[in-house]
Amino acid sequence: MPTYETLPRFTADLDRLTPEQRHRFRKTVAAFVEDLRTGGRFRAGLRVKRVQRARGIYELTWSMGTGPAGRATWEYGPEHRPGTPHVIWRRIGTHDILTGP
Repeated sequence: MPTYETLPRFTADLDRLTPEQRHRFRKTVAAFVEDLRTGGRFRAGLRVKRVQRARGIYELTWSMGTGPAGRATWEYGPEHRPGTPHVIWRRIGTHDILTGP
């Protein structure tokens, strides 16, 4: 099972989401974790890609229902357990978070 941590900014962003948006994110993270456990090749539906002009930072995109798509930015951190990916969640919200990923 991959390990993770959240930056304070991510936690503050998460608190601003509606309960439904948080629910959709949790469902997306379940698929993300499954893909990490099975080798790190992410399914196309997660739309994982590098953030432009932000070295080592990635974004994950999903539908938040009505309105703009949800996005979360993250990066790989040092492994806490050998051979197990460690994810640092940086931001969560809409496209606007990409101005300070």
